Amino acid sequence: MPLYEYRCDGCEHAFEALQKMSDEPLIHCPACDEATLRKLVSAGGFRLKGEGWYETDFKSGNNKRNLADSGKKKSPAKKTDAA
Repeated sequence: MPLYEYRCDGCEHAFEALQKMSDEPLIHCPACDEATLRKLVSAGGFRLKGEGWYETDFKSGNNKRNLADSGKKKSPAKKTDAA
């Protein structure tokens, strides 16, 4: 279930509420009990990191860059003896 941020227009009380996406938005402030709550728009609090995640989901072309490898130096290729 996602976290939603709310702020009261009356007393400026701000809080987060864990709700289902299908739940109705809250309207009553828990601090002042007035019907002046406003649902805020906020960014998600996670970032996809690690091997296999690219800058975009549907990146095309030869210039693909893996974000997980952006700060690493590539090791030289190993030589094998065929003799």
